[in-house]
Order: sequence, then C-alpha cells, then structure tokens
Amino acid sequence: MCEVEIDPDTGVLELMRYVAVDDAGKIYNHTIVEGQLIGGLVQGIGQVMGEHCVYDESGQFLTGTFMDYYMPRADVLPDLSLHDRPVPSPANPLGAKGAGEAGTTGAIPTIANAVIDALKPYGITHLDMPYTPRRIWEALQKAGSN
Repeated sequence: MCEVEIDPDTGVLELMRYVAVDDAGKIYNHTIVEGQLIGGLVQGIGQVMGEHCVYDESGQFLTGTFMDYYMPRADVLPDLSLHDRPVPSPANPLGAKGAGEAGTTGAIPTIANAVIDALKPYGITHLDMPYTPRRIWEALQKAGSN
C-alpha cells in the first residue's frame, strides 16, 4: 500500500507512506532481508518517478551521467512499514525463499496505482511512467482544459 500526495500547481509527487508485507519463507537474518526489500523498493521508486533515457531531436543522448539521470535519494523515501508473513518453502530443507527482487516487483505497480488514484479526481485514468513533475503537471493542465 502506498499513499502519495501530488501538488497540482507543480506536478511534484511525494510518497507519504508505504506498507509492504512479504513472504521470504523462513528468515534467518532479518537485517539482510530488510535491506534487500528496501533496496528493491528504492529501485522501484526510481523507475516510477523518473528513470528514463532522454534524447534530443538529433538523437544525442542527454541522460548519460548521474548529473542528468534521475536517481532516487533518501529524501524521496516515504515512511516505510515492512512486515513478514513467512511461509516456509517446501522446496528446500531451510524453508527459505528469495527476497532480492520482492521490493522492486511490488513497488512499481503499488506506487503507479497510488498516483493514478490521486489523479482520478482530475479525470486522469492513465499516464505513462515515469511520473516526473513535468509529466504530471502537463497531464493536469490538459485535464483542466477539457
């Protein structure tokens, strides 16, 4: 579950709260699993909020360095609430399951759906990712002119 706020004057998206429940099977080291989940979540945040390659009209690549490419920072992280609901795997004697991609897999649709839910009152039911402030602002301006 993700709660977002959007400033309609600027298109700036803020992640307010994020709750995730994961099944990593039998967990032997909670700190490592939590780190993997948070790392995956941040990767998902990056994809939803800004990661994309930009080229100019002549084909020049404009986002070739981290000076030009969106990268999520600590200040975009919402209030996180991570929970385990472990069901031991019957496929191995340890009962463990993978957790490395779980944060990313869940974050992308969760955040995307929260953004679309926030935009529905404006008549916006679809918007291509990434949800940059400019893209959100332009969609709001277009919706306001209809």
